[in-house]
Amino acid sequence: MTTVDMSLDLLLKPQLVAFAEAGYEVVGASAPGPHVEELEAVGVRHVPLVHATRSMDPVADLRLAWELYRLFVRERPDVVHTHTPKPGWFGRPAARAARVPAVVNTVHGLYATPDDGLARRAVVYALERAASACSDAELLQSSEDVPVLRRLRVPQRKLTVLGNGIDLARFAPPTSAQRSASRAALGLADHHVAVGVVGRLVWEKGLREVIAMATELRRTHPSARVLVAGGVEPDKADGLTALDLERVSAESGIEFVGELRPIDSFYDALDLYVLASYREGFPRSAMEAAAKGLPLVLTDIRGCRQVVDPEVNGALVPPRDAGALTAAVSRLVDDADLRTRLGEGSTAKAATDFDQQNVIDITLDTYARLLGNRAS
Repeated sequence: MTTVDMSLDLLLKPQLVAFAEAGYEVVGASAPGPHVEELEAVGVRHVPLVHATRSMDPVADLRLAWELYRLFVRERPDVVHTHTPKPGWFGRPAARAARVPAVVNTVHGLYATPDDGLARRAVVYALERAASACSDAELLQSSEDVPVLRRLRVPQRKLTVLGNGIDLARFAPPTSAQRSASRAALGLADHHVAVGVVGRLVWEKGLREVIAMATELRRTHPSARVLVAGGVEPDKADGLTALDLERVSAESGIEFVGELRPIDSFYDALDLYVLASYREGFPRSAMEAAAKGLPLVLTDIRGCRQVVDPEVNGALVPPRDAGALTAAVSRLVDDADLRTRLGEGSTAKAATDFDQQNVIDITLDTYARLLGNRAS
């Protein structure tokens, strides 16, 4: 269960397929959307959630909790597995109230960090503490969330560090022919150094710093091209609008290429990858870029620290620091040999740390253990 269908499709579909292959009947629940067809094409039945929204609306959230309770009573699942904040906050209590045998939640990075204001942390931590009391297992993408949850009195026995993973075969480094074709499709010449960003077009992804970086690179490194792949999100309070994109592109030279599906060939065209986000769980785009053999420049935050080993496969810079971001990217734009060395480090790290099969195995083992405990 997720808030939007895009998460089921782009983030969880390989896991859902693996669960079906393991013998489970898999049902995905989220707000309806354009990704439902992709889920149904691989045999995942989808249940639309009328009241699932990303915005914080107490009335809609109470309706979502009631909708989920009715769904669980009707479907009578053996396992309910919640993902993303709001399904986790309201789905775990609803599942427990409906007497679901096994309730599992994946923590994709707690929705508050130590840098957030006291009010946000108080609300998020209170919701997490209450919801986790209704689960049987908490699977954490980042080990840095373990001490926070322990301070919230979540029992250690419930906590398992899951990590994150991708399809390494799909995101293998490109051949020369694939790279040439991808660069040609984006209008990149041989002398261009392509700096890529992938993500939702919301300010919390560090887009202010990316804009400042691109503006400076335009002045100091005319061979650099900054390309951003991702779609606008009009339902998000901090989302950029189409008018914002036009203005930003004119002022900074950033090329917004839209939401690309599949995303694979976009990475093939790049020379380095940037993620300037303020909050992450365990960023999938950065893992994909690493597997593709790209050097990385990420912010020094939870999740990103699990993807970059400084001077091995990239650099970590302070969040909200446009100067540090620009300096790190400029260094890579200037040094092709360094890009090659760090890119090789990315490929090696992805092979050892980012295999999605590990995530699938841990999750299936968790289901089997919980259902076995209930049976006994």
